[in-house]
Amino acid sequence: MKKDGIINNSMIDPNKILPMKYMWARHHYKDGVANNWTPEEISMQKDIEQWKSATALSETERRMILWNLGFFSTAESLTANNLVLAVYQHVTNPECRQYILRQAYEEAVHTDTFIYCCDSLGLDPDEIYGMYESIPTIKEKDDFVVNLTKSVLDPNFKTDSSENIQKFLHDIIGFYVIMEGIFFYAGFAMMLALKRQGKMVGIGEQFEYIMRDESLHLAFGCDLINTIKAENPEVWTEKFQSEMVALIKESVELEKKYAFDACPEGVLGINPQQFSDYVEYIADRRLERIDLPKQYGRANPFPWMSQATDLAKEKNFFESRVTEYQTAGSLDWE
Repeated sequence: MKKDGIINNSMIDPNKILPMKYMWARHHYKDGVANNWTPEEISMQKDIEQWKSATALSETERRMILWNLGFFSTAESLTANNLVLAVYQHVTNPECRQYILRQAYEEAVHTDTFIYCCDSLGLDPDEIYGMYESIPTIKEKDDFVVNLTKSVLDPNFKTDSSENIQKFLHDIIGFYVIMEGIFFYAGFAMMLALKRQGKMVGIGEQFEYIMRDESLHLAFGCDLINTIKAENPEVWTEKFQSEMVALIKESVELEKKYAFDACPEGVLGINPQQFSDYVEYIADRRLERIDLPKQYGRANPFPWMSQATDLAKEKNFFESRVTEYQTAGSLDWE
């Protein structure tokens, strides 16, 4: 067990950020600052008109929108709570903590986004914010993540042994790779598919921004996971690797089940099987990122997802407010 590493480091003063040891954490922080946005920058007028219209949206599309708002509205709060109450406590490195604080702010922005969407459309907050309990496929995903991260939420938990470092690694794989890297992506694809059709473009644009933020969160999380692995190689056993692959495969099945539930009939040539294929494609990318073998070999059914999240975003001045990230960066959105 490495005593001067990224976690459980009693040899550093967490209040002294210089000199920095993990420059990748600093780069992620700077990219996060450059990606700053707020939901109120995006007009919801056309979304409101379409939502109130009797013909602009099909019942399948309305269901898909509600299921996604229902999942994300509480998932973002769950993510923020895990981050602030658990991850920050155990990652003792100061530049990593600086990024985690930045991420916590972004999770607050995401939470505010769903307040903005619900208020704009006049949705029943009890219905939307209660869907994590009333809709089985949403509840299954939330319960899965809560169970995955229960070790680090224990106030008596410490990363002071190889066994506990392995538990911590298990939980942050659940938090970063599964929650933020898999469970969000069928929903992203659904809402961006609608946006491509000129439907609910305000919500779709906010989902684009959220997806960009989540891509940074995922990049930081994978760097954190890989650093813990490198500094504590004894915890990355073949048995543990197999357990992580099985866990990720289980999460894929839950996300596919959710995709079929949220969009049972498909919309304009895009069907739930394609959303499921996309989840498998995404899962392989996540597995490779933390040095685990691909499981699906699925081609990307939605190549436009990368185009939809291109950072260089230009708008017609007379159509909407200009909202553009400060730097293009070189992020891998999927």
